Amino acid sequence: MFKQRKNKTFKYKPRFSEENQTDVDLDDNFDSKDFTFKWQRQRGNNVRVKGALPVKTLILVLVLLLLCMYLLEKKYM
Repeated sequence: MFKQRKNKTFKYKPRFSEENQTDVDLDDNFDSKDFTFKWQRQRGNNVRVKGALPVKTLILVLVLLLLCMYLLEKKYM
């Protein structure tokens, strides 16, 4: 008669799980070159999405818009 609601399912993979690590990652050797290599490799995987306009530009446009509105209102009133 009434449709029962199904439970939500998620396909979650932990970022740092045991099965995702390679032999290089499991080494206990923490020299600086190895750390920087791992850091740059991990950093390269992240994809950043830039916004359309920077925040400073948006604030400048907002201030100019408010200034124009004020001047037009003062001129025609």
